[in-house]
Amino acid sequence: NSSLVVKYQVGQLYSVAEASKNETGGGEGIEVLTNEPYEKEGEKGQYTHKIYHLKSKVPGFVKMIAPEGALVFHEKAWNAYPYCRTSKFQLNHRTMHNEYMKDDFMIKIETWHKPDMGTVENVHDLDETTWKTVEVVPIDITNRDEVASGDYKQEEDPSLFHSVKTGRGPLGPDWKNELKADCPYMCAYKLVTVKFRWWGLQSKVENFIHRQERRIFTNFHRQLFCWIDNWVGLTMEDIRRMEEETQKELEEMRQKGDVRGTSATEE
Repeated sequence: NSSLVVKYQVGQLYSVAEASKNETGGGEGIEVLTNEPYEKEGEKGQYTHKIYHLKSKVPGFVKMIAPEGALVFHEKAWNAYPYCRTSKFQLNHRTMHNEYMKDDFMIKIETWHKPDMGTVENVHDLDETTWKTVEVVPIDITNRDEVASGDYKQEEDPSLFHSVKTGRGPLGPDWKNELKADCPYMCAYKLVTVKFRWWGLQSKVENFIHRQERRIFTNFHRQLFCWIDNWVGLTMEDIRRMEEETQKELEEMRQKGDVRGTSATEE
């Protein structure tokens, strides 16, 4: 139901903040520049501008060709929930107006959150020609086979986790068909568009990015479910306070300690 879509937003934002801290340290990680409300052409939501300092989190073949300072990616997101669009692009570390690859690199993620079980076809309303080029990849958060061996954590496994506050979980292999009538559910439909124009590397890099995005979506939503007891009672006011605190924590964490979090898989 629609109320769950709203509740999920709280869980999503809580998990984004926590996951950001898990990925930050040792000079790398996430830097939040802007997090503020926006209103444009009748659309209202929250705008964020973040910088991802990646250096050791990309595969070796990218490190070999990347110019000094190139492994810094800017992400701009317009979260007009239940719709959200995110653009990631690479910028020179000296000035935001001097891009290394100009219009040759882009990752765009568009998300619709719907109170269903993933049954809507072409939810992003793409034209017929574009829709034929889209690969639909279902993600089941309970399937361990979809989790990289280095990413697996027992405490973040929905097939093992039981929520004290809600009574939900663990989720069985056929959980979609075993839900109780009053159990809320929803689906996040993500459309990922990748452009990397570099002769000889285009397909390799674009395929790598698509694999990494699927990996991120899988791990993130497994965490979100297993962290439910931490966020289920929070309000949006609580979340905004938490985001302010997290912004400060990230800046401190990035300057000290060891590199943390996800490393690139080169398979």
